[in-house]
Amino acid sequence: MIVKERDMTSIQAATSAETNSIEEMLTASGYSKTAINYYINKPHMGQISDADIISEMTGTCGDTMGIYIKMDNGVVGDAKYQVMGCAGAISAARAVVDLIKGKDLDFARSIDDGTVYKVLQEIPVKKHHCIQLAVKTLHKALDTHHLQRSA
Repeated sequence: MIVKERDMTSIQAATSAETNSIEEMLTASGYSKTAINYYINKPHMGQISDADIISEMTGTCGDTMGIYIKMDNGVVGDAKYQVMGCAGAISAARAVVDLIKGKDLDFARSIDDGTVYKVLQEIPVKKHHCIQLAVKTLHKALDTHHLQRSA
C-alpha cells in the first residue's frame, strides 16, 4: 500500500473516550489540569515559515524542541513550538509560548523554570527537566538572535 506524504503528517483528533482516558492517566501521574489541557489541545504547535527567531534543542532525555518566533513592532507577535517528546515537554513548551506572546524580548529573557512551573501549576517531579528544556530552547533562540543583530 502506498501512503501519500500528506496522509502521514495528518493527526487524528482523539475521541472523547480517548481524551478522558488520557486525562485520567495524566492526572494520576501528577499533572495539573492546565498542563493536561496544554498537552491535549496542543495550542501553539507547528512552525512559522517566516519566523524571525528559530532555535532547536535536544534534552538529555532525548526530547527535542524547536521554537519559532515572529516579531511584530518589538514584541513577540506569534510563537510556536515543535516538540517530539512527552506530555511534560509539550506542556512546558506551550506554557512558554503563552508567557512570551505580546511581550518584548527582555521579558522573554526573564522567563525561568519557576515562571513556567507557576503556569503549569503541577507536573511530576521527574518531568521538571522538561521545563528546563523549554526555557533553555527559548534562551538559546534569544541568544542566537542577539548575536546575529550584534554582528
